Amino acid sequence: MRKIALSAVAALTLVAAMPASAETLRLMTGPQGGVWVPLGGALKGMWEKALPGVTVQTLPGAGIANVRGVDEGKAEIGFGNTISTVDGFNGVAPFPKKTENVCNLATLYPQYFQIVVLADAGIKSVADLKGKSLAAQTRGNTAEVVTQHVLQVFGLSYNDLKVNFMASYTDAVSLMKDGHAQAFTLGTTIPSGAVMDLASARDIELLSLDDEKIAALRKINPGYAAVTIPAGTYPKQGKDVQAVGYATHLFVSCKLPEAQVTKMLEAMVANLADLVAVNKAIQGLTPKAMAQDIGVPFHPGAVAFYKARGVL
Repeated sequence: MRKIALSAVAALTLVAAMPASAETLRLMTGPQGGVWVPLGGALKGMWEKALPGVTVQTLPGAGIANVRGVDEGKAEIGFGNTISTVDGFNGVAPFPKKTENVCNLATLYPQYFQIVVLADAGIKSVADLKGKSLAAQTRGNTAEVVTQHVLQVFGLSYNDLKVNFMASYTDAVSLMKDGHAQAFTLGTTIPSGAVMDLASARDIELLSLDDEKIAALRKINPGYAAVTIPAGTYPKQGKDVQAVGYATHLFVSCKLPEAQVTKMLEAMVANLADLVAVNKAIQGLTPKAMAQDIGVPFHPGAVAFYKARGVL
């Protein structure tokens, strides 16, 4: 009996020592090979330290799937592309309905929509693409959707061009190198390895978008923003190029406790170097940049965090 009693005491002691509210937060990242997977690992480490009793489980995903996953309660946190998350919030295709459980957390780093043309093609504006051959991404890809929007604000559509939907950047670059396409669109960080590869074989130029066209694009999707591709980013690029961009950001379930979300952001800022070690594009990230308005409401915990720092 004494052994049983001691065992019972030991069990009660063990239970008392356990966290009061063990919890698992599911974080949807991206496909294997993408930067969202290692970034998810870095966030897992810092959040588990900052939130005693919480375990973060990382799951594979993708921008659109992550939005739907959090909205449907299959995860609590997700990586996303701002323009796609806005489409979910507004119930725009490919989302079947408006998302109701997706709250913005923080913008992380910009993605640049780049319009690359052969220097000898006589293309100085998007309007000059009419009748030209364009290498675009496969249908449904984020950059392919942006391509349609950019053409739209110039009064063009795919019917006005010869469009080649390429499965990879490598295929698009090969088409450009051979002269079978005069323009190439892609959305990624800068400098792009694919564009650098093309520039090693052909003289290229990047098309710039003026403020009026950027404003027109923001009317289509408020997640768009003006970004600058600095002079010298690519060979023989003698001046800054204004482009349209969007961003990788984090969002969370609107049902998460306010204090918990605030602590998550505090941990991110305190351990920024861990994120930069994974992706240098995050270098210099500040609470002000994290609080960028992308057209999706912030979680109340994020509002508290940003207001406390005077950036919202």
